[in-house]
Amino acid sequence: MPHRILIVEDEPSIAELIAINLSHSGFTVDRALQAEEAMRMIRVHRPDLLILDWMMPGKSGVQFTKELRASPELQNIPILMLTAKGAEADKIQGLDSGADDYVTKPFSPKELIARVKALLRRNSVLGLGDEVLKLGPMQLDPSTHRVTVSHPGEKDQFVNLGPTEFRLLQFFMSNPERVHTRSHLLDRVWGDQVYIEERTVDVHIKRLRSALSEANCDQYIETVRGSGYRITKTPG
Repeated sequence: MPHRILIVEDEPSIAELIAINLSHSGFTVDRALQAEEAMRMIRVHRPDLLILDWMMPGKSGVQFTKELRASPELQNIPILMLTAKGAEADKIQGLDSGADDYVTKPFSPKELIARVKALLRRNSVLGLGDEVLKLGPMQLDPSTHRVTVSHPGEKDQFVNLGPTEFRLLQFFMSNPERVHTRSHLLDRVWGDQVYIEERTVDVHIKRLRSALSEANCDQYIETVRGSGYRITKTPG
């Protein structure tokens, strides 16, 4: 069955260009003009990936991304942000809101399709399987996309993670105590997505730590100065 892509874009000509190229690449394509319409469509036909414009009438793409990431049912839908904002600060804001990737207008349709395909195959690239992983108070279940934190004497907490942060944590927990450079993380978590910059890794690490901090587990992700990042069983 072909992957279903939802395009949320208020400029008909751009939406049409994206839809034609996606259709020619074998995808099933739905289109919405704004966030409210997109949410109704998501409830009926859940997409495998969302291409989301930043600037739309009503709710912005950034606001809509935050809303999706806050929903336990919808938080793991990959989101590719599409916008005319190309400054580094804008890219970081888009990624900070919960987007998994970022494409600026004007864009190359071939590059856009390459990014879509890369986002969709990241899970298979990892090849980590469905093994339930445990480290410290954290338990990660790939089959349910759920991270549970159990501190002694406290009620269990569930950590809401977007798809990229979930894959990062899964990779870390599968390789504890090892230091991973940014380029190594790009290879293993992002796969062969050649367009992603190493700076993007830092943004997603920040988001992962922020989510884990709500369950008092951010200290397990350590920065090794000059080398990269690791997850430790014994945080200092």
